[in-house]
Amino acid sequence: MTGTKIRNMEEFASVSGISRPTLSKFFNDPSSVRTSTRQRIEAALEQYDYQPNLYAVNQNRRLTKNIGVVVPYLADPFFAKIARTIEEHIIETGYRPVLLGSHGSPAMEIANLDNLRSIKPAGVLLAPLGRASDHAKIEAFCGEVPTVLFDANIDGIGEAFVGSNNAQSIGLIVDYLCRTGEPPCFFEMKSPSNPNAFKRRSAYIAAMERLGHSPALIQAEGQGWEFEEIGFREGTRVVRDRNLPTNTLLCSNDRLAIGLLSAAFEAGLRVGIGEGCDLRVAGHDDHPFSRYTCPTLTTVSQDYEAIAKTSAAILLDRIESEETNDSRQERLFDGRLIMRASA
Repeated sequence: MTGTKIRNMEEFASVSGISRPTLSKFFNDPSSVRTSTRQRIEAALEQYDYQPNLYAVNQNRRLTKNIGVVVPYLADPFFAKIARTIEEHIIETGYRPVLLGSHGSPAMEIANLDNLRSIKPAGVLLAPLGRASDHAKIEAFCGEVPTVLFDANIDGIGEAFVGSNNAQSIGLIVDYLCRTGEPPCFFEMKSPSNPNAFKRRSAYIAAMERLGHSPALIQAEGQGWEFEEIGFREGTRVVRDRNLPTNTLLCSNDRLAIGLLSAAFEAGLRVGIGEGCDLRVAGHDDHPFSRYTCPTLTTVSQDYEAIAKTSAAILLDRIESEETNDSRQERLFDGRLIMRASA
């Protein structure tokens, strides 16, 4: 018996290395867990001299078949598409998705997690805001509820992270643009809301230097998630000033590129790869509307299907197992070049 005083189930789960859901199953019905797991729990109970509050245990109902899905901004078609794919996969496996959007707000993100905590979900799939997130509160939540992060990573938090390989995808489109015309400058937000933006900037700089070109950043002023409006407003300024170091612009995401295309049209500039074109414009993400812009937008497609299904599969494996993972998984999927008319 150790001298450490265990005050509650969370502390007992931490010191014993046995997940909270597994402990709850044991205290509700010891025969519901494997023999080896039951022996581990019994040994830990003796070692730490822990006696759970059985009244509280009995008051807590079993975990539901609900799985929370939290994304930064449901109005963003990228998140709407990946959330829809996740929902379909969850339903196929017999669970019920609960979809919530954080509206780009750290406070709303935590409120969503608090609301999910109250319904005792089996697990949560979280696309966090990233740098703006309250990391300490998210980490505390992940300690209570099995959680897999997707799209944006927060190092060391959650059971796993599943997302895109930004270094590969940005490198891919930089290679293409340099091979087919002038090297691109990089059009991005100065203070981006998209949590992947800084990784894409770093990947652009690395790719340009690898190819022997000088990186050139064009940073748009603006806050929030209205990327098209920011791309149009700042794109209008860029094309008006006519101080571009190159005729090729690679945008940090497709929504900025859509705004930039509109700005170029209003300025009387022709975008594309044919004779008489003034600019080439490319994006990243393969936004659902990118194939319907004029001209259609050259971009890099994220593997929505793989990210969604892998995130859900890792979470379901974690829910249905009785052991905590020894190490946090990270899975990155390569992008695919989508060549269209804009570059």
